[in-house]
Amino acid sequence: MVEVKDRGLNFKEIINKIGLPTLIIGVFWIALLIAGGALNISMSTLMSDTLKRTGMNGILVLAMVPSIQSGTGPNFALPIGIVCGLFAIVLSIEFGFVGAQWMLVSIAFAIIFAVIMGYLYGKLLNAVKGSEMTIATYTGFSISAFMCLAWLMIPFKSPKMGWFMGNGLRETIQLDAVGGAQILSNLWEFSIWGEGGLITVGGREGLIIPTGMILVFLLCCLLVWLYFRSKSGIAISAGGINPRFAQASGININKNRVKANILSTVLGAVGIIVYSQGYGYTQLYNAPLLMAFPAVAAVLIGGATASRAKVSHVIIGTIIFQGLLTTALPVANQLFEGTDLSEILRMVIQNGIILYALTQVKGGDK
Repeated sequence: MVEVKDRGLNFKEIINKIGLPTLIIGVFWIALLIAGGALNISMSTLMSDTLKRTGMNGILVLAMVPSIQSGTGPNFALPIGIVCGLFAIVLSIEFGFVGAQWMLVSIAFAIIFAVIMGYLYGKLLNAVKGSEMTIATYTGFSISAFMCLAWLMIPFKSPKMGWFMGNGLRETIQLDAVGGAQILSNLWEFSIWGEGGLITVGGREGLIIPTGMILVFLLCCLLVWLYFRSKSGIAISAGGINPRFAQASGININKNRVKANILSTVLGAVGIIVYSQGYGYTQLYNAPLLMAFPAVAAVLIGGATASRAKVSHVIIGTIIFQGLLTTALPVANQLFEGTDLSEILRMVIQNGIILYALTQVKGGDK
């Protein structure tokens, strides 16, 4: 009798450890994969797309960890970092860089811009303590609106970016023109279980592994994980958990909040560069406006709360969130054959998941 009780307790502890939202959405994704297999949808294609989208979106989701750990909550002002990355991309194109040089210069510019903007944004949050998430959302929307004017007014000259008539930059800039499309995605890419054998380098059949992009994502995860085990990272986390105790221990909470938001903004800036090269084009104007919400949803689905987040939450949440979006659309189109529901379903599924995840935002840990 005691043994059965212990087993029941362990099962409950496992659910609490994983988190109910993570478990429900993860099971739903698995059910869709099974349905996809029953409908003869290629599992290798679904998993390949999931891996690619995970690599593309992962760093943007990782940007949530520093801000959450510092006590300012999920970074709804992610568009600040995204705008820094986009400005770095177009500046690098304007200066004529191509290929790997274009990417490295873009990242260097993005880090510089993001450090400056992250510092200013951190100072703003210190001035509005208690309303961080509201101010963050407003700030993210405002920077996107401001840059809509900037993209039209800044006198860029490169024909690779400008409108065919008039002034300003195009809404969508193709990265093929600078050799930046899929530059990380194709780096050391290989496939498993393809027609060429168990492992095929550069193959386009089977389960395709975008090695370069996944390695960059995991490297960023490792750096953030190591940082939050350093003296500075521990101080940021301590201030987020218990500000009064941290202040009594001599920790400068305001300074640490600024540091965390600089790091979050830098990750957002680098993340949009990785995201853009994966798609093969860069989108300006209103494109950054709502990009924070899927990132927040992913980290919450992974098991984070509004006050605690880990790198593991980022990895788990990004895989589940992107896997669910990737799998749900072809399954739905097969079930409702003859209709074009892909875009409508994508919006319904994505926004439904985001809404559910945001209802799980709480002030404390699970």
